Amino acid sequence: MAKTPLALVTGSRKGIGQFLARHLVGRGYAVVGCSRQPADWSLEGYEHRLVDVTDERGVVALCAALRRERGAPAVLINNAGVAAMNHALLTPSATVEAILRTNVLGTVLVSREVAKLMLLEGFGRIVNFSSVAVPLGLEGEAVYAASKSAIETFTRVLARELGPRGITVNAVGPAPTDTDLTRSVAGEKIQGLIDRLAVGRAGTFEDIANVVDFLVRPESSAVTGQTIYLGGP
Repeated sequence: MAKTPLALVTGSRKGIGQFLARHLVGRGYAVVGCSRQPADWSLEGYEHRLVDVTDERGVVALCAALRRERGAPAVLINNAGVAAMNHALLTPSATVEAILRTNVLGTVLVSREVAKLMLLEGFGRIVNFSSVAVPLGLEGEAVYAASKSAIETFTRVLARELGPRGITVNAVGPAPTDTDLTRSVAGEKIQGLIDRLAVGRAGTFEDIANVVDFLVRPESSAVTGQTIYLGGP
């Protein structure tokens, strides 16, 4: 009997992370999700764990538990992230630190520990999250865009380091999508960003899931080190 593949989704309590967790369960994966706060939803085939991706000990403990209880994840979705809109000259150092810790350090820590498990199987699909804020040079999000630029570089280098061992590493850069993050931004600001996209519309969770499906397929073994932007920035 074939073993049910395992997927780990960070930041799965709500928004894009929750959608992708549900989507992957529907695709036949056993899914473990994590966040700093408890999830207010449940689904057969999904398990939620309380983990802060910036806490190295917590991430190591999570991956040790996965190895012991479930085996190596076949898929890792590094979705956990934060953002803040501030002019660069008005951005407090605490905001800079918080964005870099979650978006960069969190992605690095989880990727590092999960990749160790994937190496045991000689297979893995890691999907990181960038943003169209990078190619658009989005005003007011200098630190956020910088953190996502770091993720893109990390993605390319990690892809080279893990490629010979059957593990691909890619990134997806969503267009503005209806999440708590975008709801905190003035409507005219979001519309101005949408107007700069080739498709002329906001992104959807389904848009993101479509790209994730492609990137995690076993047949996508030659696709690695790539960042796929949505919306045509």
